[in-house]
Amino acid sequence: MDTYGDGGLGLLGDPTRRAIFEILARRPSSVGELAERLPVSRPAVSQHLRVLKDGGLVVSHAEGTRRVYRLNPEGVAGLRAWLDGVWNDALTAFQKAAEAAPDDPEEEAP
Repeated sequence: MDTYGDGGLGLLGDPTRRAIFEILARRPSSVGELAERLPVSRPAVSQHLRVLKDGGLVVSHAEGTRRVYRLNPEGVAGLRAWLDGVWNDALTAFQKAAEAAPDDPEEEAP
């Protein structure tokens, strides 16, 4: 599921999956509702949803004769935790670089 330790970010590399993710972040939707909002067919939407579901970012439930998809809070939390970790590492590296830099750039001039 999370092969590269990216918290599911790799699943959002495809523009259509990213668009589906963004729509579902606003409100749960069926395949038909998603297909109406996207320039792809229902089968293509279904395939993208399957990838997102297998990756843990989306869940679904039956409502009558249709399935309604929504973001999986646990999967999104994993994605956010990974992003937070990357961001914290970047801030720590920046802080170390800033602390190691000379206070007065003219001090290093010959």
